[in-house]
Amino acid sequence: MTDSAAFVETVREENQTALSRLGSSKSLYADTGGDIDTEPVLQATADAEHAAWQTFSGWADGESHDAAREAFERTAEEERGHYETVLDELGDESYEPETVPELHAYLRGLESTIDRVGAFVGRILASKRSKEQVVGYFVGDADPQTAGVFREFGDDLDEQLDRAEEILETVCETDEDEERALEAASGAIEAAYDEYVENLEAMGANPKPVC
Repeated sequence: MTDSAAFVETVREENQTALSRLGSSKSLYADTGGDIDTEPVLQATADAEHAAWQTFSGWADGESHDAAREAFERTAEEERGHYETVLDELGDESYEPETVPELHAYLRGLESTIDRVGAFVGRILASKRSKEQVVGYFVGDADPQTAGVFREFGDDLDEQLDRAEEILETVCETDEDEERALEAASGAIEAAYDEYVENLEAMGANPKPVC
């Protein structure tokens, strides 16, 4: 049986650089195409929440493992609620995301329960970093109420991680299973990081932090 807490710590350690940069102030710059203002920040957040809703709904529809299916269904509902909340903040219920983040394109290509649960962990760790930057933006914009909304999204991510850890302990029965899950977790983080780098380089910005 996999030690889920140790698994999560290993994912963090093996992807420390990518996670650190995804949690830097440049992440919003990358997500908004360099236009760090309230509307672009909310639109980028809506894109991510909508993609997550669709990803986990799709996973739930095709999942045979009962606990995993229930976890994906619950997560999909949370992400749908997040998306609707962001639309309320945006004040534009007609807004429809036009692109799928590379992270979710990667997730949607996974078919096995072990790969999905591992990648679920990676997605949560990457998303927590980006949510922290959204909270920071609204704190800096002297909008504590909206910052509080996105802190609640972060709380949901903490619960999702607990959920993922529980499933890991049931689906990873061998060392080989755990290695597959670790690879999928890192793959999810790498997909998010690769898009971060691509977006910054396309704008002529250095993806590495300036010391």
